[in-house]
Amino acid sequence: MSTGQLILLLLLLTGAGAYVLRYLTRKRRRRRLLASHLSDRQRAIVEKAVPIVRKLPPELRRKLEGKIRLFLHQISFVGLGELEMTDDIRLSVAAQACLLVVNTDTWYENLYTVLVYPDAFTSRLKEQDGYVVTERNVGRLGESWSRGPVVLSWADVEHGAADTRDGQNVVFHEFAHQIDDLSGHTNAIPILAKGQKFVDWERAFVTAYDRHVRNVEHGARTVFDAYGATSHVEFFAVAVEVFFERPAALKHEAPDVYTQLAILFRLDPVSWA
Repeated sequence: MSTGQLILLLLLLTGAGAYVLRYLTRKRRRRRLLASHLSDRQRAIVEKAVPIVRKLPPELRRKLEGKIRLFLHQISFVGLGELEMTDDIRLSVAAQACLLVVNTDTWYENLYTVLVYPDAFTSRLKEQDGYVVTERNVGRLGESWSRGPVVLSWADVEHGAADTRDGQNVVFHEFAHQIDDLSGHTNAIPILAKGQKFVDWERAFVTAYDRHVRNVEHGARTVFDAYGATSHVEFFAVAVEVFFERPAALKHEAPDVYTQLAILFRLDPVSWA
């Protein structure tokens, strides 16, 4: 082996060693954060801002605290529109986002930034019909982009968290899109749980979506918000909102959807009451 080849080999080994060290360090830090707890002050903020947390069994509350710590370590929060970022905002968003993954190994691996406006915001929507492309401003309460960021209206985050029974929660909705996107496509088919069958998922959601679209067209109110009739993707996110905030109503009206979400999240919110 020549001197040049030896130097190259040493550089490759050094680089590989550094990569392994960084990986192990991140893994240890992740384990440590997941096993940690919120401070008394942080816990009080979460319980006040996100009252649904009070319903959780003790084991899930312990898991939630560790995931909140990991979320806050990973995610950068940026206030827009002169919004001053506070611990109340960070903890409220983190607690709601982590509730969706509290009992699974699913994680927001591709998300590093959450942008927060003080109120509803405007985004530019582009639509194409054949060769015609139109653009218009659309009012938003939240947005979820593939591989981040998530954009939220703080006023609506607060309202959605405070009312735990209206079936509307912008954080649950936008982070459901993030979970959906972990498969590589935002298509209402997230990475299913071990043993969960795609055919059962498809049957439950397609049937419920088609029924919901017909109900909306006829002006009939259902457990799902009318916005869920926009597309299968939005229906999935709306169903997640209802699963956590109106679980008994969802189980009664669309039991197959409830069952599939219960398997996906490994949770049974009906039992929390």
